[in-house]
Amino acid sequence: MKKHPHKIQEILQNNRDNFLQNKTLPRHKVNVMDSLINCRTESLGHHSDHCPSCDYSKISYNSCRNRHCPICQNLAKEIWVDARKSELVNAPYFHVVFTLPDSLNTLIYNNQKVLYDLMFKCVSQTLIQLSLDPNYLGAEIGITAVLHTWGQNLSYHPHIHCIVPGGGLSKSGLVFIPSSKKFFLPVKVISSLFKGKFMASLKDLIAKEKITIPSKMSASELKDCLENAYKKSWIVYCKAPFKIPTNVIDYLGRYSHKVAISDHRILSFDDKTVTFKYRDYRDKNKQKEMTLTCDEFIRRFLLHVLPKKFFKIRYYGILSTRTRKTKLLKCQKLTNIDLNIIRRHSKDELLLSILGKSPRCCPVCGCSHLSRRFVFTNVKRE
Repeated sequence: MKKHPHKIQEILQNNRDNFLQNKTLPRHKVNVMDSLINCRTESLGHHSDHCPSCDYSKISYNSCRNRHCPICQNLAKEIWVDARKSELVNAPYFHVVFTLPDSLNTLIYNNQKVLYDLMFKCVSQTLIQLSLDPNYLGAEIGITAVLHTWGQNLSYHPHIHCIVPGGGLSKSGLVFIPSSKKFFLPVKVISSLFKGKFMASLKDLIAKEKITIPSKMSASELKDCLENAYKKSWIVYCKAPFKIPTNVIDYLGRYSHKVAISDHRILSFDDKTVTFKYRDYRDKNKQKEMTLTCDEFIRRFLLHVLPKKFFKIRYYGILSTRTRKTKLLKCQKLTNIDLNIIRRHSKDELLLSILGKSPRCCPVCGCSHLSRRFVFTNVKRE
């Protein structure tokens, strides 16, 4: 198999068999590993570009297109960002981050789909409920929510990033009610309501035996775990608003298709260890280095493979699928959004902005009619 200069791909490729030896790994995680290892190699087939004018021809290997692949996310991100820009309203935007206490990590990891769903549900209900309250805003807002599960050092750290416009549609549907330009909702109130909703629902799921309690966790340990979560102050972070609407989407694009770690953070690796850079947010955001064994690096990387077919980006309120064409359109008209900002771009236009040249143009003679033929092999995609 031909090797490529992609560091994470090489680390996985060189250590796959040793890592899987004597380990029971869910099949979808093995499939993700194999997709990333085979990305842009002959294993996934190839495509050929041919110029009818000068007979130029080039063969390239196909991408895996797996959402956990650090190589494949650039175009997908640009397409997503472009689509979100078409949904902007003319208002400041706030970035709100919801984090769970780490004492719940074991329960969450062992019940990922159920408890990730619960996180999304409680986050959206909290923001929508408080925004509808006339004491705060008295309007229906829109929410774009993105789940992340990692910290900078690849530790397990589930949290949800939300981008919320500073304002929403009135109950009558005739007025766009703006929030304060510097203030959205009180963070302590958001945190308290989110905590109450999540813990009440979690206890209900446990009582109804709808989640799996780890075999190593005794009844007393489970009780202590829940009590510790109740005692802690839950962290909700609200960043200062973005003044230019398009900036918020470009900013969110960093989070939407990001994977746990990308090649540029890998400083060195060999047959035994991997060294990468990270930011220590608990130590004044200082940049540091961490060295892990290859097995430990892969183990941490795979912690962040999502359940199969799980949606990590979700939309609520005026941005939900059923109201985009009605309530969102009203908000855009009421806020006089610049139509040039929300114009959708074609795939070719986006590729031109990424590559700096048209993908359909021959690099030799400039002909704009390159033809492409795909040859696929059988591959399991997540």
